[in-house]
Amino acid sequence: MIWNSSEEVTIRVRGASLEGRCFGPSPSKEVPIIILLHEGLGSVGLWRDFPEKLAELTGLGVFAYSRLGYGNSDPVPLPRPLNYMADEAVRVLPEILDQVGCSSCFLLGHSDGASIAALYAGRMADDRVIGVGLLAPHFFAEPESIDAIAKVKTAFEETDLRQKLARHHLDVEGAFYGWNRAWLDPAFMNWNIEDALEGIKVPVLVIQDKQDEYGTLKQIKALEVGLKSPLVKVIVENCGHSPHQECPEITLPAISDFFDQILKNSI
Repeated sequence: MIWNSSEEVTIRVRGASLEGRCFGPSPSKEVPIIILLHEGLGSVGLWRDFPEKLAELTGLGVFAYSRLGYGNSDPVPLPRPLNYMADEAVRVLPEILDQVGCSSCFLLGHSDGASIAALYAGRMADDRVIGVGLLAPHFFAEPESIDAIAKVKTAFEETDLRQKLARHHLDVEGAFYGWNRAWLDPAFMNWNIEDALEGIKVPVLVIQDKQDEYGTLKQIKALEVGLKSPLVKVIVENCGHSPHQECPEITLPAISDFFDQILKNSI
């Protein structure tokens, strides 16, 4: 893949075309890059200016891509399997890292993307991953999460949310219902990836809002119990489910400092 900063690229994974975008310096053997993994309704575009700010603050290259069914990537067959996040971690993300030309990297995921990052770090034993950042992660399903996601379904069907999301997804129905129907499937209450946490061998940063309606601080407790590697916690207030968007003045320095500590071997 040719790394052209701030320009959209297309990568082919398992016969599908995925939208990607590069920010900052290109990968090298000496310097890691940051791989961004978006939320359940996210895309490259919905990171907004976060990737540029992250590249500027850290001095590292940043690569964001839209998963299958999101953004300008190819549509995804529905329904999604309930283990779709594990599928992404095990089957797709390794090829993404290969095609980007990654020698070493940090994984930085938000919500579903944070779960994918944890799954990859915990189950794939990839020495290229030297640190993991988790923004509002999910390790198991909670009633609070399901209730919030049910409300989003109502908003999608009865308000202008559909039109807003359509600005960022070629197949807005597939993007929304692929995520929403999986989470609202009664069997999803059994979804749990806490076992993957024990397999993570690198430092982890987690940022979580106390009042996040999509997940409680029980998620952070599970991380504290299961993780055997160093953990840095940043618990915020009034930043919602997207702390990187709502409170960048807190989250961006925390992420940059965390990555810098790893590069200096001080964590």
